[in-house]
Amino acid sequence: MIPESLRHELQQRVAQAVTPREAAVDVLKELQAHYGWLSDEAVVEAAAILGLTPLQVEELATFYEMIYRRPVGRTVVHVCDSISCWAMGGETLLSQLEQRLGIMAGGTTADGALTLLPCSCLGNCGDGPALMVSEQLHGPVTLDSALKILGRF
Repeated sequence: MIPESLRHELQQRVAQAVTPREAAVDVLKELQAHYGWLSDEAVVEAAAILGLTPLQVEELATFYEMIYRRPVGRTVVHVCDSISCWAMGGETLLSQLEQRLGIMAGGTTADGALTLLPCSCLGNCGDGPALMVSEQLHGPVTLDSALKILGRF
């Protein structure tokens, strides 16, 4: 259950929006920041705040790659797998990170520190391959520079 202060803040944001759907992603991201991921219970909470059905919220939540519907590590690493990044070595980078971290794409390290996720596009096509770590965009990256970035986490 979310704190009453957060619920009130989110209800105010929804009230200021033209429609509840306009505020939906913002509400989902705030709940995710609070819980670490968006559980079924959080979907129900979001639906109540937004005045939508849980199914409508679920449809939104599963559409966006950066809304996590299952637990993730403390730090999430998105590796861009768009055609631009792929052409610049992104597929190799993802494979190398899988080997170094000892997890497959979509997995989380045993200590719960990192989750490695492919992402359809990070919007950094001119600087591929790109990755995003805790909402910070990096590119172009090599395996060595990626490991240095991840070493901070």
